[in-house]
Amino acid sequence: MGFLNKKIIGFDPDIFGIDLSDLSVKVLQLEKDGALEKIRSFSVGEIPKGNIDDGNIINKEKVAEIIKKTVEKAAPKKIKIKKVICSLPESKVFLRIVAIPKMRDSEVREAIKWEMEANIPLPIEQVYFDWQVLSSAEKNKQNVLTVAVSKKIVDDLMEVFDLADLEVYGLEVESVASARSLIDEKEEKKNMAELIVDLGAQRTSFIMAIDGFPYFTSSIPFSSESINDAIAKGLNLSAPEAEKVKILHGIESNHENPIFRAIGSLLENLVQEIEKTLDFYGGMEKEPAPVGKIILSGGGSNLKGLLPFLAKRLNKEVEIGDPWVNLKMGNYLPAIDRQSASRYSTVIGLALRGLRYNDEN
Repeated sequence: MGFLNKKIIGFDPDIFGIDLSDLSVKVLQLEKDGALEKIRSFSVGEIPKGNIDDGNIINKEKVAEIIKKTVEKAAPKKIKIKKVICSLPESKVFLRIVAIPKMRDSEVREAIKWEMEANIPLPIEQVYFDWQVLSSAEKNKQNVLTVAVSKKIVDDLMEVFDLADLEVYGLEVESVASARSLIDEKEEKKNMAELIVDLGAQRTSFIMAIDGFPYFTSSIPFSSESINDAIAKGLNLSAPEAEKVKILHGIESNHENPIFRAIGSLLENLVQEIEKTLDFYGGMEKEPAPVGKIILSGGGSNLKGLLPFLAKRLNKEVEIGDPWVNLKMGNYLPAIDRQSASRYSTVIGLALRGLRYNDEN
């Protein structure tokens, strides 16, 4: 499901993914090799602070220039196409699943519009909205994944990509793209829930997904930056030194470890927020689908010792997400190793959508 999808019939559209965030832009293109799928090209570019603030694009010309240079330096092969699917910032999107009576397709739009007007904090005329009908166990009802985003956010994105000389074929919410890359589509879900914890540079996002589709999302300010700041302050280090110490040593869940002592309160807050998210989900339905596991993604998921710490504190199955799980790669080895790939889960999901565009539209 995505905004502004263009219909293409009868040929391979060749679309690549761009994940644009406050501090970086990631680019990735997949290609088919017979029945197999592999990475054709990827790159990442840094965006200096102040150009994008919480999803709001401040300096459009500068952001467009960085996007253009990031696409140009992509390797191992050059990106020779202009068609892209781009991420929408999670913090600016209103996403929820609603249950409506089963009705004709022609009536669904009005029903969804009414639900949107009742449940989003912006007037309906100030947002673009989209939806996707999901399966439902109830006979006379259907579950619908609804998404709304401010027109200003979308219009600013479109202007930036126009400045970057790229043609947008779809805009997709970060959580939808991440779920596509991280949740194994080959597993038989049978009404099973999974929680994705995406530990980013500036925030941590929680994505509760049922049968592979986001059910609701939320975010907290816990981030790689906040960990670095706490280590720097607690150990009296510079920011670069704190980053180096964090990467080399990570944490051990005991109070003798100086790094653990420095960030212990942050880790406990993360645990509490995950528990709140699970409790909130549990109260949303009379018989909620059981949570099978917690999937860690984002650059912060690579912190040594974090996985066993969370598994022990939460008493749940916790794993590092594998963003290649849904690619048909055969014996190909990814050009990005699995540890680094956790940073690319959103753009891999976008590129997957681009690769299979005709199959889904």
